[in-house]
Amino acid sequence: MQYEIVIGLEVHCQLSTESKIFASDSNQFGSEPNTNISVITLGHPGVLPKLNKKAVEYAIKMGLACGCEINRNNYFDRKNYFYPDLPKGYQVSQDKYPICKGGGVNVRIKDGKSFKERFLELHHIHLEEDAGKSVHEGESAYTRLDYNRAGTPLIEIVSEPCMRSAEEAGAYLTEIRKIVRYLDICDGNMEEGSMRADLNISIRPVGSEKLGTKVEVKNMNSIRNLQRAVEFEFKRQVKMLEAGETIIQETRMFDADTGETYGMRVKETMNDYRYFPEPDLAPLRISEAWMQEIKNQMPALPNELYQQFTKEYGILEEHAAVLTDTRDLAGYFLKTTQFIKNHKAIANWLTSTIKGYLNEKSIEISELPLKPNKLAEIISLVDANKVSSSAAAQKLFPLLVEQPAVSALALAEANNLIQQSNTDTLQTLINEVLSAYPDKVKEFKNGKKGLLGMFVGEVMKKSKGSADPKLTNQLLLEALK
Repeated sequence: MQYEIVIGLEVHCQLSTESKIFASDSNQFGSEPNTNISVITLGHPGVLPKLNKKAVEYAIKMGLACGCEINRNNYFDRKNYFYPDLPKGYQVSQDKYPICKGGGVNVRIKDGKSFKERFLELHHIHLEEDAGKSVHEGESAYTRLDYNRAGTPLIEIVSEPCMRSAEEAGAYLTEIRKIVRYLDICDGNMEEGSMRADLNISIRPVGSEKLGTKVEVKNMNSIRNLQRAVEFEFKRQVKMLEAGETIIQETRMFDADTGETYGMRVKETMNDYRYFPEPDLAPLRISEAWMQEIKNQMPALPNELYQQFTKEYGILEEHAAVLTDTRDLAGYFLKTTQFIKNHKAIANWLTSTIKGYLNEKSIEISELPLKPNKLAEIISLVDANKVSSSAAAQKLFPLLVEQPAVSALALAEANNLIQQSNTDTLQTLINEVLSAYPDKVKEFKNGKKGLLGMFVGEVMKKSKGSADPKLTNQLLLEALK
């Protein structure tokens, strides 16, 4: 029997607010354990929480970015469970009335030379507070508790069970991370835990509409590990069904070293969290004026920019995908278009030479000394045939990075990078080369046309790289005739 995989994701994003969701404690990562806490975070008797307005604003922004319906009347609930890293004995969350409903994200998956686009639906996005952190060190028999993370504002983004491959799941998580970074509401750092994903996965016979038994894999800390977990679980569950075994509803963990999942606990059919309305928080009403204010703050988003780059500017799909990877990279491209209209050349530079330089130096585009107007100067010199594209990339670009205050033309002239396009001068060099290689000239005339590249190379050497390659080719062919 053939099986298909059914995947849903629950993505938790820590919001980058200065303080926690219900207390004024600092929301800073990396502080000494148990320093960003207060009596509210620890749930002391008699204390009262107060909702962080900025956290609500960030949740609304995410909902707008995903095309969700924003719930104007919001309530919070107590989710009751007992675990050492939950200081109050309950978590304040949203149960029946999440702040955002429906919506979805567009993902693109490489399909040969083009991209296949899919719209992956969301069920809802809700606000809640994070728990603390249990720390297990070495061989110690003790568990240490750090409550710095307790009370950190979270949005939980819950998808529909709409993904059908590890590739789609990876693309979905990549897009979520991209959107929260564009909105500047979460740094999306999965290694530090500010963005975490729980994987819900089941299998069913191809053609069946009935969902199989769901298995949850907790706390995936990278997109690659998420995909590895999907691949392993699919094989494991297929093997079980073909062996006549029953798949049980359970929670599993992923071992990055082995690439396998392992059982953590059997999951009941229904969790008894005994939800009830949080009595210490008043209902929240989102006014039309506030909604409009938030809408006015929304930046251009990755999918919108991708459409603009490919359709309006004629950029290759693969280049547009790279350019929209980060808000800063897309912004650099747009700023450069204000100085020069050769959009394809800008995209080529950013996705090749500049991207390679950033990777080599381990820096972001915002740290690049070369500003958009300077990149436009280089492209202008190449377009005017004053500098060859290879010389500009290999020699002029690093010179401008080192001396960004100097004009590209001045540096090109000072370093003998201006192309020699004087026909008489080039003809003299060509004659010298052809005279030096009479046997090769004879071979060329007898049909060995590949030698043209050798002749061009020799002229380039004699000119110390300053000969215009296009003109050199043309003059050589005329001379060889």
